[in-house]
Amino acid sequence: MKILKIFPDNPNERHIDYAVDSLLDGNVIIYPTDTLYAFGCDALNNSAVGKICELKKLRTDKISLSIICSDIAQAAEYARIDNDAFRLLKENLPGPFTFILPASNKLPKLFKGRKEVGIRIPANEVALAVVRRLGHPIMTASIPIVDEETSTEPDYIAALYENSVDLIIDAGRGGIEPSTIVDCTSDTPTLIRQGKGEIDLDI
Repeated sequence: MKILKIFPDNPNERHIDYAVDSLLDGNVIIYPTDTLYAFGCDALNNSAVGKICELKKLRTDKISLSIICSDIAQAAEYARIDNDAFRLLKENLPGPFTFILPASNKLPKLFKGRKEVGIRIPANEVALAVVRRLGHPIMTASIPIVDEETSTEPDYIAALYENSVDLIIDAGRGGIEPSTIVDCTSDTPTLIRQGKGEIDLDI
């Protein structure tokens, strides 16, 4: 496993290129978000998505999967966003929120048959630089929280997953509070989980 140390506010382009090449090769990486460190892979690579589900011990037919997008325009390619949802996303993104939206048919096989997809546009320059360079979404899943030190310090995270992922992007100490989840699949947005970030659902 390779460790890439990156300044969070000024990502090294060569390191971003390396991370994107790894994703395009079908590998799983660990990268920073504006909440927790997370597993990431090319969201359009069915095999890679399966690898993350195995790492998280998730049944792919039973869970909602989430993707990191570079902006709302890209998100609209993979999720159906009506006018009310658009206003909510525009007001709160980038930020520490996951919006559950009706899925489009552009997602890969492991997403097929699902009516929903989680959309994330994190306020984290490293994550956004990777997804912009990749040109399409990253499938994302937060690493399990073991304890505060092990789950936030890149050196500890690397030791824990050295045989499971291709690389880790070390952008310094991470957070321990997950994203706030909002379900936008019905007429009225519903708060599913309160995490980092406050949101006004009456927009």
